[in-house]
Order: sequence, then C-alpha cells, then structure tokens
Amino acid sequence: MTAEIDVLVLGGAGVDTIVHVPELPVPLADSHMIQPGIVTRAGQSGDFVALGTSALGLRTHHLDLIGDDHEGDLVRALHRDHGIALTAVPQPCGTKRAVNLVGPDGRRLSLYDATRWAETDRLPEETVRDLAAVSRHAHVVITQPCAEALPVLREAGLTLSTDLHDWDGANPYHEPFALAADLVFLSAAALPEPEATMRRIAGRGRAAAVVATAGAEGAYLLADDELTHIPPAEPPAPVVDSNGAGDAFAAAFLWGWLGGESPHHCARLGAVAGAYACTVPSTRVAAVGREALLAGVTARVPGTVSGHVPGAVGGA
Repeated sequence: MTAEIDVLVLGGAGVDTIVHVPELPVPLADSHMIQPGIVTRAGQSGDFVALGTSALGLRTHHLDLIGDDHEGDLVRALHRDHGIALTAVPQPCGTKRAVNLVGPDGRRLSLYDATRWAETDRLPEETVRDLAAVSRHAHVVITQPCAEALPVLREAGLTLSTDLHDWDGANPYHEPFALAADLVFLSAAALPEPEATMRRIAGRGRAAAVVATAGAEGAYLLADDELTHIPPAEPPAPVVDSNGAGDAFAAAFLWGWLGGESPHHCARLGAVAGAYACTVPSTRVAAVGREALLAGVTARVPGTVSGHVPGAVGGA
C-alpha cells in the first residue's frame, strides 16, 4: 500500500497555561505581579512535533486521546489552523493540560495535571493499525497510553522514534519506548552519566541513533558506536523560551532522516530548529520552515568533536 502519511505522531496533544515568573525557583511570597500575563494555548510535545514536521513539508497525522472540553477545542483548532490531520479519540478524563512557569531566561517548570488520564486508557488498536498501514514513520510520545501501541507499530513495519525528555535513565516507564525506537531523543538534564545511558539504550534496544540534547551546550549524537558533539546553533533572535525546543530538534532531525541524510547532518538540522524554537514566545506556537532551516545549517561554522560527554563515562 502506498504511504499517504510521512510521519504519524502518537500522543502528546494538550494545552499549556503559561505563567511568567520573576525567577525559578519562584521566590516564596504572598503574591507576585505577573508580566506579560497568563496565557492558555494549545501545544504540548506531540503537537509541537507535528507542527514541526508539517512546517517542513512532511505529510503529518496526529493521533491522541482528546476530551470534549475547552482544551480539546483549542487542540482541534491548532491542527485545523495549521493544516495538520488529527484523529481525536474521545477521552472521558479530559484533554491533557499543564501549567508552565517560565523564568526571565526562558527556562521553564511544567506542572502536569495527572487527573487527565487513566491506567485503562487505550488508543484503539484498529485505528493505530489502519493509520500505520499508510505511514512511513511513527513518532511516539511517552504520554500514556502510547506504549501499548508500540507492538502494533512494529508489526506494521514502521520505523519509530521517541523522545524520553528528562529521563533519569532508571525510571522503568520509559524503557519500552527507549528499546522499541529506531531513533531515540532525550535530554541530558537528569542524567548523571549521559554517555552511559545512551550506549545502554543502543546496546539493549534497536536504536540506530541516540541523541541527548544539552541546551546551550548543544547535543550529543551516538551513531555507528561513535559519540559526537553537535555544537549549538546561533539563535536567529533573542532567546525567550525553551519550551518546545526538543520537539523542534526531533522534527527537523526526522525531516533529514526521512530524506536520506546522515545522522550527523540530521543532528545539525535539529540544532538549528531547536535554536529557532527558543526564540518563539511561550504564548504562541511556530515552527521553522525549510528555507530558514537550510539557511541556518549553511550559516553554521562546521566542526564537531568526537569523544565523551563532559562528566560522563563510556560503556553501558
């Protein structure tokens, strides 16, 4: 069957309420005056990946559990406004939502509403199977219940990617995603030994490439058993918020990878997209397009360094 979808995104649809705070951690006080205000907008991890791949011209379809509520309306409107296909499975618990506290330097602290899901939640297997049958690749967000769909996606023969976000390398919840994916993204923020975790993922699972993003330090790519440092890209405007940077990195990496580029080049694309995302205020959503992405890669000074992640040890 001919592929009709380049990237099938599972999970991660939701709404964030953005609260700007004077600093993180928030100083203890009776109250704080908030500028520029409090804004609620659609856009969580799956939404941002779908937005990024679609902006780069990949045929994208998003599948998730979404409630019949105001937050669900915002998610549906986001996809409609950006021309992204969405299959919304009814979620009685309501649409996923979070409060993001954003500091002046763009760092954030996310508070997720854990009442918006249940252990019994499932994406309908027939729906997953039908969409997988016409897709080239699936990006699986770690939100519940996407782990249940992994065997169906593998059976369909799709390549898979996932983002483990700030995994500590030990929480067993993340392991099914880490070991099933062909491409694994994660943040180095909570990893005491990033290289060891990356090598363990590649050694135990099926990942052809593992990427650990490290904020202003750039990222680290493990491919063909070689660890490479990917320098950070220069943001095209002032950095105002880091929200969605990892999702933008993953989307641009996927665009390059599905186009046949090397993992190293894909990571350079990801670095440019991630830097662009940091210039987008948290109160709105936007993704880098092809022209700006390619211009950003061309403008970068070539150069990578192979070796260990600072402070990390090799081996699994």
